[in-house]
Amino acid sequence: MPFEQLLEQIRYEGAYPTRERAEEVAHAVLAALGEQLTGDERVDLAACLPVEAALTLTAQIPATRLCTGWEFVRDLAARTGGTPATARWDTGAVLTAVARLAGPGLLDRILTQLPAGYALLFGRAELIQAA
Repeated sequence: MPFEQLLEQIRYEGAYPTRERAEEVAHAVLAALGEQLTGDERVDLAACLPVEAALTLTAQIPATRLCTGWEFVRDLAARTGGTPATARWDTGAVLTAVARLAGPGLLDRILTQLPAGYALLFGRAELIQAA
């Protein structure tokens, strides 16, 4: 898929007024996600993305401590100067488009690697096992 097509999906999902705004959001969210993913999941996700998006994802050094979904959103808000509500909206718009490209198998692997709270960000129900 060309990067422009991914941006159009993100623009539609997020109801952004311009393609430029969708691109800003895409790069911010993918950079933050790149800090959270490691190993085969990171490599396999990059292979599913358009080159420009893959470069943004893989240019990040993985963090030493993984964030929960809420911490991810809060950190993104701080980085972009937005509010947690707008960061949550932006994250959902980008990660739902990314989830479609990744497919259910890879998305399952990614969600297994990440702490709680990411499933909703990718547009999936958060399933929690009973104790």
